[in-house]
Amino acid sequence: MNTTAVVTGANQGLGLALVAGIAGRFGPEGNVYLTGRDRERVAAAASQLRDAGLHVLAERVDVRSPTAVNRFAALVAERHGQVDIVISNAAARITPDRPEAEQVETFVDTNNLGTTRMIRAFAPLLAPGGRFLIVASDFGSLRNLPPQLHRRFDTTTLSLDVLDAQMRDFCNAVEAGHAAAEGWPEWINVPSKVGQVAAMRVLAREERERARRDGRFVAAVCPGLVDTDASRPWFADMSQAQSPDEAAADILDLVLDPVDPHFYGELVQHHRVVPWT
Repeated sequence: MNTTAVVTGANQGLGLALVAGIAGRFGPEGNVYLTGRDRERVAAAASQLRDAGLHVLAERVDVRSPTAVNRFAALVAERHGQVDIVISNAAARITPDRPEAEQVETFVDTNNLGTTRMIRAFAPLLAPGGRFLIVASDFGSLRNLPPQLHRRFDTTTLSLDVLDAQMRDFCNAVEAGHAAAEGWPEWINVPSKVGQVAAMRVLAREERERARRDGRFVAAVCPGLVDTDASRPWFADMSQAQSPDEAAADILDLVLDPVDPHFYGELVQHHRVVPWT
């Protein structure tokens, strides 16, 4: 039976490196979906990998659209029945030269609501032994929020619907100019990453019993600093940054090789768990 993988935000950078790595391992019989919101960029990226001898499938998928995500999940289900690897990697950029209040809506809609859309659409399709990873950051540890906000992200009882509402409330607070008064960090990337890791923890909690039975795996992953157009504006010193191919290596280990069961439901960076609290 062919093996099927889906990677969002895959027409450049880390996502493109992940598709290349998975396709290289699967070979010509595998089905590796390279997705992104820009049709031309997706087609160009897929052509680049095909020219390198890799078998990939290109699909335009904008994770900001529930209709687009659900339509894509239906297509994968119709063609393959199930999916073996899902890597939720799509992310919107923010830049330091614009007020964050002007950027937060698209940022949260892509990074956070896009993540939960992928969870709702693709978790039911995950095959026994399948892997579902969310690309986040070590900023996603709850320790990066002040204590008064921790109760909003109590993942022992949190649902995805409530989490979505929390992230919309955060977005509204930033736009209204009173996020700081509520205790939110100044940089919107931090609450967004916490929300992404929280989404993973909710999924892991809901899937834990099935995971124990059939070996499916759920985690968030921090690739570390990667030298991309999105990260360069925020870091003065990029001398220690990894290339996308280097950053992809640890993530590929988690989706392609035997995995430490202690990593289930955790945020993992360079084969180590980043504590949630």
